[in-house]
Amino acid sequence: MCSKRGDLVEALRLYDEARQSEVQLSQHHYNVLLYLCSSSDVGLGLERGFEIFQEMLMYKVLPNEATFTSAARIAAAREDPGMAFELVRQMKGFGIAPKLRSYGPALMGFCEKGMADRAYEVDADMIASGVVADEAELSMILKVSVDAKRADKVYEIMQRLRATVRQVSETTAEIIQNWFKCEEGEKVGEETWDESKVREAIVRGGGGWHGQGWLGGGEWRVTRTHMDETGICGFCGEKLVCIDIDPIETQNFASSLTNLACQREVRADFVQFQEWLQHQGPFDAVVDGANLGLINQHSFNFFQLNTVVQKLRQLSPSKRLPLIILHQNRVTGGPAQHPNNKKLLESWKKSGALYATPPGSNDDWYWLYAAVSCKCLLVTNDEMRDHLFQLLGSSFFPRWKEKHQVRLSFSQCGPTLHMPPPYSIVIQESEKGSWHVPTTTGNDLETPRQWLCATRAKGTTLHHL
Repeated sequence: MCSKRGDLVEALRLYDEARQSEVQLSQHHYNVLLYLCSSSDVGLGLERGFEIFQEMLMYKVLPNEATFTSAARIAAAREDPGMAFELVRQMKGFGIAPKLRSYGPALMGFCEKGMADRAYEVDADMIASGVVADEAELSMILKVSVDAKRADKVYEIMQRLRATVRQVSETTAEIIQNWFKCEEGEKVGEETWDESKVREAIVRGGGGWHGQGWLGGGEWRVTRTHMDETGICGFCGEKLVCIDIDPIETQNFASSLTNLACQREVRADFVQFQEWLQHQGPFDAVVDGANLGLINQHSFNFFQLNTVVQKLRQLSPSKRLPLIILHQNRVTGGPAQHPNNKKLLESWKKSGALYATPPGSNDDWYWLYAAVSCKCLLVTNDEMRDHLFQLLGSSFFPRWKEKHQVRLSFSQCGPTLHMPPPYSIVIQESEKGSWHVPTTTGNDLETPRQWLCATRAKGTTLHHL
């Protein structure tokens, strides 16, 4: 109850009373207390936190990851990142695998104190423990590297942002911008380089980057800009590339999708769908029916859904209807009973283009699996950000989505299909040494995405080997 109210003073009184009465406290009691101490801005919590942690170990109450993470937060709040990092190491001694949040206090503490080398030490430990840094952590390491004028580290973190984050927040964009505008940023770079080596590295990496270090010399021209629909930068005129997806990666993704869906759906239902799809497919497009029938609508609109379906049929090379995924309730209840809608549903069924997902199921699994296994377009305005999609990980799924998702906008003239962009929305490093960084400002549908473009002022007059 004290934890719910954030009442640290009362919690400590109860703890002292329990100790005096020799009441056995559990791991949970200690964790709640340590969490309260770590999230309190009262000096008392920071004072007593470590003492309670030590007593817990003394009474042989086994700590867990949450225990150590709270203790590390207390250490960081006491401006002792070294102790916070030591606690992560102690955690490993107990055979407990640290999480990203376990490293956060030490990393943030070292970065805030400008202790770049110690921050790199924490980062290396994270990598060794198989913990993947998110944008927040990479952004901290990037900032401490820019401040420490560590060009090699800035380059390394830029590549890691490219590989894991893709589009950056405004905070990260500003740090990157500051790097390109600072004196050290201007100084670094090879004035002459082996073009064929750089090109080979680009091909080997799948396009969009080379990883050969800073190229060019002199001042950077840095600005915020937009790309045109073909991917040409509005500032420097360079064309962004489309980075291909490895077919084996797609195959592995389809398998992991099946495993996850079978764990969360009635297995027999999902297997039945897979068999149906094998028999009826492949399709040129898959439609998230629920999403399309409700865009800008108060109730489900079959006419709107059909307009999109017919448009997709015209675009289809085989002139075939797309696969429409709808929940069973949508196919039988409410507006589905209207004679015109009934007729429409019947015609879709007859064409083998409608699949009704069973009661209690989540139709997201069905339309996503169908689009991945048919290697076709997926038509939905769903941002695919909720818990289900987070299970799919941050490495392959955003790349797949970018290449396959068709989004829609509606006007009085009807629906407009926004096809996947012909270039990849990811940090790109060109063979001339310039950089293009997509930000999370703008969505490419109603407002153009803002990009950070950094190109050398002397870029056109470089002498290449």
